[in-house]
Amino acid sequence: MTQAQAFINDGVHYLPHYFTVPLNYRDTNQGTLTLFAREVRLAGDELSHKPWLVYFQGGPGFPAQRPNGHGGWLKRALQDYRVLLLDQRGTGHSSVISHQTLAPLTATQQAEYLSHFRADNIVRDAEFIRQQFAVEQWAILGQSFGGFCSLTYLSLFPQSLLRSYITGGVPSICRPADDVYRATFKRTMDKNQAFFRQFPQAQSLCQAIADHLIDHEEFLPNGQLFTVEQFQQIGINFGMSDSFIATYYQLENAFIEVSGQPQLRYEFLNTMLSEQGFQTNPIYAILHESIYCQGNASNWSAHRVRNEWAAFNYQKGQPFYFTGEMVFPWMFEQYTNLKPLQQAAEILAAKTDWPTLYNAEQLANNTVPVSCAVYADDMFVEMDFSRETLAGIPNANAWITNEYEHNGLRADGERILDKLIAMGEQTAAMLKPLC
Repeated sequence: MTQAQAFINDGVHYLPHYFTVPLNYRDTNQGTLTLFAREVRLAGDELSHKPWLVYFQGGPGFPAQRPNGHGGWLKRALQDYRVLLLDQRGTGHSSVISHQTLAPLTATQQAEYLSHFRADNIVRDAEFIRQQFAVEQWAILGQSFGGFCSLTYLSLFPQSLLRSYITGGVPSICRPADDVYRATFKRTMDKNQAFFRQFPQAQSLCQAIADHLIDHEEFLPNGQLFTVEQFQQIGINFGMSDSFIATYYQLENAFIEVSGQPQLRYEFLNTMLSEQGFQTNPIYAILHESIYCQGNASNWSAHRVRNEWAAFNYQKGQPFYFTGEMVFPWMFEQYTNLKPLQQAAEILAAKTDWPTLYNAEQLANNTVPVSCAVYADDMFVEMDFSRETLAGIPNANAWITNEYEHNGLRADGERILDKLIAMGEQTAAMLKPLC
């Protein structure tokens, strides 16, 4: 397999690093994984003593971004840090998980293997790298699920951390998945109502598409039968800024007439397939609910909670509503690349012995400056739960704002990280002992 190479682009130096880490840190006889991380620094910084900043990507199940170092949050970060973009285990160049790589395993083997790809082991991977680099302490930046990883890091290895920056990713450390999905379904309904207020004609367009899918078979370019439930899932985009108008344009472009009969346009169907990140990044589907599990099973939490919201179960003649980032058991019956993982998904949904991810006692004694951007209208991470968590973590400060959606770091990362860095320095100054 071709490995990434070092290169310089526009004054920024990109250097690849590969590591061999245990699949299971508690039993190192269970095999190893290849881990990839990309170092990013300003050209000419080779001899500087800037501290490290490790970036934890959102997800779960997605690799670190492949950036241009002169834009967004990375531009600001490189002023103070050398940055490490970690491809979390199972993603990017890090022993990738896909329907292809899991195919040789039985369902039981798939479930056992996948159980080692949560935040606890992602953090242990980062700690392994820190030790390999002989770095005493480094800073971390967690976006979305990366913020969940950050709190796990603060729980397990706080002595290794210089600063922690979190954007749109302060989870509840104790609430069950059902609480999370009750909150996020409500937020998703709020976003639906806002969308249909802005584009009232979109409701009839959505109903026309949904009714057509009920009455006719339409297939995506990969040969997969397209369904109403799949169509609803593009509502995940409502958690991002500027998504309403882009969604409306897609709806406008849905139909074409062929021999006097309406069909869904190939362009529309191709766009719908491109929205299905589950096909290429199955960790997101198969482990999504487990990120909320500590000693308990999810038992398809979102699917059960959805039944409390009849409006999301579309029927002809009723209003149409999109769903959000939730995952459901039917996905493993419908999505082409998830079908081979159905049995493993059922095993993991029933798994009750998930290890704990957070140490509330350790967090209650936190001395690491933690700076957080908490988005008041976040569709994926409930603000009230974030505030609840932060109330129990000393030296953690939140900038609560309605200026951004969940993707604030992508939309205006330079400003957001600049503010978080300043907050962290202020906290650190307060922690310094008086002479």
